Amino acid sequence: MMMKMVIFILSGVLCVSADFLHEDLAITGCSEKDGEGMIGLDGEEIWYADFKNKKGVEPQPSFIDRMSFPGGYEAAVAGQQICKQNLAVTLKALKNPPVKLYAPSSPVVYSRDDVELGEENTLICYVTGFYPAPVDFSWTKNGQNVTEGTSVNVPYPNKDASYNQFSSLVFTPKLGDIYSCSVTHLALDQPQTRFWNVEKTPPSIGPTVFCGLGLTVGLLGVVAGTFFLIKGS
Repeated sequence: MMMKMVIFILSGVLCVSADFLHEDLAITGCSEKDGEGMIGLDGEEIWYADFKNKKGVEPQPSFIDRMSFPGGYEAAVAGQQICKQNLAVTLKALKNPPVKLYAPSSPVVYSRDDVELGEENTLICYVTGFYPAPVDFSWTKNGQNVTEGTSVNVPYPNKDASYNQFSSLVFTPKLGDIYSCSVTHLALDQPQTRFWNVEKTPPSIGPTVFCGLGLTVGLLGVVAGTFFLIKGS
């Protein structure tokens, strides 16, 4: 088994006024084949580097004052070079020790907004508690694979060093349509799948969960430091 090292750098609490404390989180991660760069604030993912499409992404809701990160992608690319250098040194020093695998929770699928037939909405598929990162998501509509309108956030760390992650699908509800979200992970022998039926869907928990969790279920507290996490493939 080929082993890979992921390096995460976490920043600490940022005080922005005399009355409020905000938790600022920055993550730089890499493996032998991929990498991650992400910025979070108060448990929300507010920017990440899309190395596949070579750009920075700001997955912020439309109802907030948007924050931009000029030069962020270029900094993330430079961070990957340092990360992979550290990766090679650490792998050699630790002699590729085995890693424990933790499977993700059963997927939770819910709509962002209350469902109204014919009105565009967003389905959210969320899992947590897995290690190492990431998980892979796939969507179907009435048994057919769907890729258009889908997106996936970068994995977000939990307090216990596991991860949470979600995927979203933009859709227009039509009576009788059946959607599914499947999750695969190294710790799973087969994909975990959750179905969502337009006809039988209860009122959405989206506004509460989507705003409360934001784009992730983030850290409640972050201590400055550097963590070296091993993942296998």
